[in-house]
Amino acid sequence: MLPQVLPALLPGSDPWPLWPSLVALLLSAGVIVYTGTKITGVVDEIADRTGLGEAIAGAIFLGATTSLPGLVTLATGALAGDAQFALANPVGGILIQTVWLSVADIFYRRVNLEHAAASSENLMQSLILVGLLAVPLFGYAVPNLSLFAVHPASLAIPVLYVAGLVLVRQQRNEPMWEPVETPDTVHDEPEEPSERSAGRLAVLFLSLAVSMAVAGYTVGRAGLGVVEATGLSGGLVGSTLTTGVSSMPELVTLIAAVRMRALALGVGDIIGGNVFDALQIALADVFYRQGVVYADAGPTGLLLLAAALLMSALLAAGLLLRGRRGIGFEGFAIPTIWVAAIVGVAFL
Repeated sequence: MLPQVLPALLPGSDPWPLWPSLVALLLSAGVIVYTGTKITGVVDEIADRTGLGEAIAGAIFLGATTSLPGLVTLATGALAGDAQFALANPVGGILIQTVWLSVADIFYRRVNLEHAAASSENLMQSLILVGLLAVPLFGYAVPNLSLFAVHPASLAIPVLYVAGLVLVRQQRNEPMWEPVETPDTVHDEPEEPSERSAGRLAVLFLSLAVSMAVAGYTVGRAGLGVVEATGLSGGLVGSTLTTGVSSMPELVTLIAAVRMRALALGVGDIIGGNVFDALQIALADVFYRQGVVYADAGPTGLLLLAAALLMSALLAAGLLLRGRRGIGFEGFAIPTIWVAAIVGVAFL
């Protein structure tokens, strides 16, 4: 059976058949879970050695790296000309990754996770995420405006992304707001570095990142194969199946961080990964060469954007209010919104 499957998995313009696509998704999930487990400890050590702190390191290194499978997946779909699939992957990734925080709350039984991992950097990132998700709405409002088949709104997203990172670093260096200390607050305490050299640490980080990128390409090709073989919309497959696989690093690293009690790192990974996924919306427009991705993605992308905005606002509210008992109001509301959004996409 395996010799028959492997030739179909090689790069090419033709969609993969259903069976090889499902096998590829399963194998990619295994690679993503393994690399996601290993990279958490590596980034935690980088955070301690560089002095960046867990929240910022989680956003920059862990968030960006664990978003690589989704990035390559959306690029694969966009270059193949499926606008719904291209836009549904980054926005759907934001949805499912936010749901992972509710899942992690179950593993952290001491207190509400947003309470224990409260940090001004994570709250700032949540607000930046809300702002970035609002920018594509301009693309939907004026879909025919473009420059070399890229909407000006897409060009504004990376500029705002960089400005947001500057604000997060400024908030860490010169905080004007800090969460109230409680007995349940978990501090970002640097640990003793391992015996690994800085060069070896960098090589290990890069090798894990490359593995995630290769898995992302496979997920993208397999997802398009499922779309072709089943007749399902690219928006539905992209917002459920492929994002479910490509966002597994966030779930794995979040649970690993919770068990390590590196809570700010884990929450920072999710929020930072979501911010990076918002940046990928612009890349979806760049890679989609048939026109403006917002115009061709239709109401599916708009529905997913609305859900992502609402879920991100709820997450920011949870980080600000910091309920102490178990799963907070956001822990129940966020999965409910995700289910409603997926049902809506299925009807569309």
